[in-house]
Amino acid sequence: MPWSHPNPLIERYAPPRMREVWSDRRRFELWLQVEVLACEAWAELGRIPVEALPKIRAASFDVDRIRSVEERVGHDMIAFLTVVNESVGMPEARYIHLGMTSSDVIDTAFALQIREAAELILADLCLLREAAATLAIAHRRTLMVGRTHGIHAEPITFGFKVAGWVAELDRAIARVGAATDEVATGKLSGAVGTHAALDPRVEEYVCGKLGLHVDAASTQVVSRDRHAAFVNSLAVAAASMERIALEIRHLQRSEVSEALEPFGEEQKGSSAMPHKRNPVLTERVCGLARVVRGYAATELENVALWHERDISHSSAERVVFPDACCLADYMAQVLTKVLAGLEVRPDNMARNLDQGGGVVYSQRVLLALVEAGHSREEAYELVQSAAHRALRGEGGFRANLEADPQVMRLIGERLPDVFDPADFLRHVDLAFDRLGLGVKTP
Repeated sequence: MPWSHPNPLIERYAPPRMREVWSDRRRFELWLQVEVLACEAWAELGRIPVEALPKIRAASFDVDRIRSVEERVGHDMIAFLTVVNESVGMPEARYIHLGMTSSDVIDTAFALQIREAAELILADLCLLREAAATLAIAHRRTLMVGRTHGIHAEPITFGFKVAGWVAELDRAIARVGAATDEVATGKLSGAVGTHAALDPRVEEYVCGKLGLHVDAASTQVVSRDRHAAFVNSLAVAAASMERIALEIRHLQRSEVSEALEPFGEEQKGSSAMPHKRNPVLTERVCGLARVVRGYAATELENVALWHERDISHSSAERVVFPDACCLADYMAQVLTKVLAGLEVRPDNMARNLDQGGGVVYSQRVLLALVEAGHSREEAYELVQSAAHRALRGEGGFRANLEADPQVMRLIGERLPDVFDPADFLRHVDLAFDRLGLGVKTP
């Protein structure tokens, strides 16, 4: 059964380099690499003649031929060995796969495929992080309303919001990197992991040459908790990308219109409504995040296998790993395009910030009244009344306060400072400094 299965979405959207990592050709190349290294180790140990190595190193295969043989024998490793041995010839071919079980080759090569895929994902996540960092720095002082529960809360800056994305992407990159190191583990320990037919030095030689960890206590396979942790790291990264995409979708809503994903000159939003400018890229990211999360659950199911191994995980992994890696990488590329071309509308941000005549300053009014000697309960009722009337269209918040003699007596002179957003930005630079995002701005 091939790793590269017919998935229309993958065929259309997966980055070409990632498709190549999960191609049958690349899989067989890595299998052959493991087989050749094992022969080299056996030769160093005197188990096979050194003279056999040149022909073994020159081994080759034809992908279509392997597929043809597999259709007859129903076993991918046997089909692979049959074709490779034909290219080597006797007697040298009899030394290939000596003492090994299929999973010795498959799992060790699988670790290499995962590492190669992870390198591509990490590179694209880093590009996404840089796009977010650039956006954050550019809008460090661009005022907008902060929202909790979807409701206006207090002023923030758009750059501060994006800085949070940068921090989360940093964690995603670190998490995927750590999971990659853990899953970069091979094994050449035989049919049940006891090295009964394989000298442990063969395992150490092969994994050492490939830069892989050795599974300290393998069964017939490398234990799948490592693989589950890796796919789950992709799922968390996908969830973080979804968080960014979902935020942009909200900010692009017609009644908000604060930040819009790129829209091509000839792009169309709707077959029926020519005015539409839909957030299709960020919606795509959100949808694909759900798929990656589903794959994480599948890989968790693959951890528990019967005894020293069954094959229930194999068929699932042939779908899960190519798809999850392709989708995570594609999502990072799409979101990088979105952030690099994001249309930010500071004027609309300022307009929305002033909705209700400044209700976002309600906490500062409350604190000022308390500091002036009002009880918190009375001050809260007074401020809430002025704010809710403003939100109902009955005047503006500040105007309502200025019409209240009690408010003007207590804090009238302080109102200009209370309604100055600068105080909310006193510590905005802290997040930028912690993230290493440039110097402070005036």
